[in-house]
Order: sequence, then C-alpha cells, then structure tokens
Amino acid sequence: MPGTGEPDTTDRSVLREPAFVRLWIGTTASGLATWALPFVLGLGVVEGVVGVGALGVVLAARTVGFLVAVPISGVIADRWSRRAVIWSAGLVSAVASVGIAVGLGWSPALMIVAAGVSGAGQGACRPAFQALTAEVVDAVRRQQANAALTLAVRGTTLVAPGGTALLGALVGVRSLLLVVGLLWLVAAVLPPSGGPVRTASAPGPRALVGEFVEGLREARRHPWFLAGLGALTTVIATGYSATGVALPLVSREQFGSEVVLAGALTGYTLGALLGALLVARWRPRSAGWAALAGLAVYGFAPLALMLPVPVAVIVAAYVVAGIGIELFNVPWFTATQREVEPRLLARVSSLDFLFSYGLAPLGLALIAPAIVTFGVTPVLGVCAVLCFAAPAVAALVPSSRHFAVRRSEVRTSAEGR
Repeated sequence: MPGTGEPDTTDRSVLREPAFVRLWIGTTASGLATWALPFVLGLGVVEGVVGVGALGVVLAARTVGFLVAVPISGVIADRWSRRAVIWSAGLVSAVASVGIAVGLGWSPALMIVAAGVSGAGQGACRPAFQALTAEVVDAVRRQQANAALTLAVRGTTLVAPGGTALLGALVGVRSLLLVVGLLWLVAAVLPPSGGPVRTASAPGPRALVGEFVEGLREARRHPWFLAGLGALTTVIATGYSATGVALPLVSREQFGSEVVLAGALTGYTLGALLGALLVARWRPRSAGWAALAGLAVYGFAPLALMLPVPVAVIVAAYVVAGIGIELFNVPWFTATQREVEPRLLARVSSLDFLFSYGLAPLGLALIAPAIVTFGVTPVLGVCAVLCFAAPAVAALVPSSRHFAVRRSEVRTSAEGR
C-alpha cells in the first residue's frame, strides 16, 4: 500500500499472480477429476464393461471414502502444511484411479476398494484447498479468487461431457480412467506453498477427535456459519436431490424426450457461470442476506417442475437457480476464510463439506421412495417450500446479515477494498 513500502494490489487481478494461477489450475484439475469419474464409469455401463449394480456400489464406496476422510483431513491440514495434504491426497487419488482402471472388467472388488481410496483423496483435498486459498490470496481479493475458482469448475462441467464422450470413443474407458489419474497428479503437483509450514506429531484417535471438536467449537463461535450451513444442507438434501430424481422423470413423462433434462442442466451451469462473474465484483451492503437470498432461489427449480409450464420456463428456472447458488457460494467461502481463526480453517471447512456434500446422497436415497409413495408433485412442493424457508430462517440470525459476528470487521475489510 502507498506509504508502507508494500505494493498496492487492490486493483490487480488475482489471475496475474503466479501462485494463485498454480492454485487455480490445481483446483480445476481436482474438480474435473472428481466430476469425470462417475461420468467415465457411466460410459463403461454403456459399453458393457461395467454393470449397473457394480456402478452403484463403486460410487457408493467413493462417497463413503469421502465422508470418512473429510473430518480427518480437516484436522491434519490444520496441523501440517496444507500444500503437503493436497500433494498426498492427489497422489493417493491418482494411484486409486489406476487401480479402478486395472480392476475394470476383471475385479469388481478391486474397483470398489480403489473407488473408496479415490473418494478419500477427494475428501482430503477439499478443506486443504479451501484453507490454502486463504494463505495464498490476500483478504482484499479473496472473493475475486473464489469466483475465479468456481468459474473454472463450472466451465469444465459445461464443456467436459462432450469432450469426454468424444475422447471415450477414441481411446476407451480404461484410458479415460488413466486420464483421470493424470488430472489428480496435476492437482497434487501444481499448487504452491502457502503459509509457514506447521509440524506436529501424528495425532492418536483421541487427539484426532479432540482437535475435530475444537473445530466444532470454533464453528459455534460463528452463528451465521451454523445457520448458513443448515440452510445449505437443507437445500442440497431436499431441492437438489428432488430435482435430481424428478427432472429425468418430468423430461421423459411430460415432454417425451431428454430435451428438458439437457436444457435444464445446461441452463443451471450457464447460470452458475453468470453468477460467478457477477459476484466477482459485486459487494452488496448486506452480503449475507444477499447470499442467502441467492440460495433460496433454488426453490424455483422444483417449483417449475411441479407446474404445467413450457420448457423455456423450466430452463429459465434452472438458470436462475444456477445464478443464485454462486451468489451464495462465493461470499460464503470468502466469509469463512475471513472470519474463522486461520489455524482452525481447514477443520471448519471440513464441516461445510461433510454436511453439504455428505447429505446429498442421503437426500437422493430418501427422495426416490418418497416420490414413489406420495407422487412427484407433493414431494416437489415440499422441497420448494423448504428451499425458500431454510435460508429465510437462517437470515433471522443477527450475524447472518453480513456473515460476520462483528459488523466492524466487515466495515474494515470493505474500506480496504
């Protein structure tokens, strides 16, 4: 800053910083590898080298590995170098991807074990990436950085399906799994070092639990975090899961084709890209309320599916939902990095991923029988109400208005911008 002998980076794009570019590429590679595995295995089902039942078990094993690793890795990433945790997790996932390729069409047991290990690597790197971002990027530009990271993830999900399907036609499923392994290697090698390296002795089971509980106590110090996490978990476990099950049904039964399914998913991704572009620069005065309002608009997705509306309205609802989810995600990540004590950031971030991502499969498991029992329309109606209501309830928590316990901290940060 002027007068301090330090460079003024306020107006300099974070994408011009080599350390962040390395982090951005590594995060993008891990996100693409995470997305690609179920898609590639789905191609294996189409080609007849993977059974439908085996696919379900393999993906379930990956989810179990993720859920087991997330809380453990949150503790480890706070005790040691976040960079080292990412390197180890990426390497483990790369080796596991090779294991899945070796077991393909030969050993379902090997595929299941390797998928569990891959999920553990995926779960281990998520809180470490979140904490490393706070170390690499200064507070003034973290919202811009988080927006750039989510733009990369959304962009890959938009263009990757067609590219992967085309590549699969040329090289086959086993080769695609090796490509997934290479992506994990990129994710392991490229991210930069962050803050000072922390060293500690390996925690025993009791110490591991105690340090995770310390992260829980830190989360409790931030009522806005608990309220926002509850709202996010509700939206994912109900609205996201319900539309995941109902959208293919509505597309096939009401419109007789997959056009609605493809259009809605593409619209959601495009909306998320627009939302990330918007929030990269937008700084609303009541950032928390604006973010929760963005989360609430996901309710328009199940609402559109339950009403007799044209295809264009359903697609538009998904575009709006995509915009809204990034209006929530980017300020949410930024506030967590700003407000949580740095030495506990990975542990608190692990809670975020554990609940928001972990409960999605549970929601999917419950929504399907609920639709069979009560019908699509009542289930979608309840889910839409919950999507609107949960963020509204979270907004009633006083610190949720700014995603900060003390308003003065937000004012100071805003003046620094």
